[in-house]
Amino acid sequence: MSMTGKRILLGVSGSISAYKSALLVRLLVKAGAEVQVVMTESAKTFITPLTLATLSKRPAFSTYTSEDGQWNNHVELGLWADALVIAPASARTLARCAHALCDDLLSAVYLSAKCPVFFAPAMDMDMYLHPATLDNLRRLESFGNHIIRAEHGELASGLVGEGRLAEPETIVDRLGNFFKEQETRDETHSSLANKRILITAGPTQEAIDPVRYISNHSTGKMGYALANAFARADAAVTLVSGPTALPLPHPAVRRIDVRSAEQMFVATQAEFANADVTILSAAVADYTPAHPADRKIKKKEAQFQIDLIKTVDIAATLGQQKQPGQWMMGFALETDNELDNARKKLISKNLDWIVLNSLRDTGAGFGHDTNKIAVIDKAGLTLDFDLKSKADVARDLLGLVAKALANS
Repeated sequence: MSMTGKRILLGVSGSISAYKSALLVRLLVKAGAEVQVVMTESAKTFITPLTLATLSKRPAFSTYTSEDGQWNNHVELGLWADALVIAPASARTLARCAHALCDDLLSAVYLSAKCPVFFAPAMDMDMYLHPATLDNLRRLESFGNHIIRAEHGELASGLVGEGRLAEPETIVDRLGNFFKEQETRDETHSSLANKRILITAGPTQEAIDPVRYISNHSTGKMGYALANAFARADAAVTLVSGPTALPLPHPAVRRIDVRSAEQMFVATQAEFANADVTILSAAVADYTPAHPADRKIKKKEAQFQIDLIKTVDIAATLGQQKQPGQWMMGFALETDNELDNARKKLISKNLDWIVLNSLRDTGAGFGHDTNKIAVIDKAGLTLDFDLKSKADVARDLLGLVAKALANS
């Protein structure tokens, strides 16, 4: 995999698997990358700086000053790199970086780095699975770092389990895929920058009386993931949200809070004319009580009936108002004849895409952090996606929209 011209900082810490860093350097150089090695002092007990310097064709740094008195500037190193890869990352190095214990050159470089950072942990099984180590990995990941998980296999202790350093080929592939995706993201950002995206999310609540309502199980997670994805792509996002416990998905998102289907329709229609892309992911009630009571209804009768009337079909109404150059994406949650029902909605509501969820698929639908979708476009093409996190699903849908805008 080509990484021509990419500048890689390789951090090597004290682990028996440090011997693999020699092969990792060779593979990175072979892929066209420039490699600068930064070692911890304990790493030098497992592999010599001379070996890594020879393979990388650069001195391997381990201290703030070289033997000739040259300053190894950790800030400049952090700014120089396109990626910092710490492989192997020992338990001690993970702890240093997770808690900003800046007592060596490598941890100082990490804290100064402006580039993406990858940690490839390696240690014995019990160390790797210790709650403190797992907590440090989660902490580092929460900072936006990438974790290349340790593999299962025979360990230096003789035990068999998790803790083996990911193979050098795996690490290089992960980096290559990251840079490839980054190029795609850059192209996506350019086609979405400043585009006006209108998204609906969450459930609606249709009042029966002042304390009761009709609703559904939607949490808003899918719509909020979409709002975050588009905002991160520099689009101007307006989110019309039904009641949900979710926080604002991104500081740049403009959120309009509504409760009922009627309120969602009014708010969405007011924004629609100015939207380049409208994504209707909210689970809007199809019916609402005809005569909601102004006082709490007391439990008296053995049977109680509520007259329901249809709510405004937001997607169909906006579909009739859609102008050339505007794009619309709808969602369909189905339990039977899923594809047929989704295709009918696509046509009847004048959508450009419809995203199909089936409650038959484990991990899809309301409340989950994952989703499994199929997307049908107005040309009749169906794209099936595997079960993914809703954040990943949002990125997939963003890619479809970005491609359509770029080609329009």
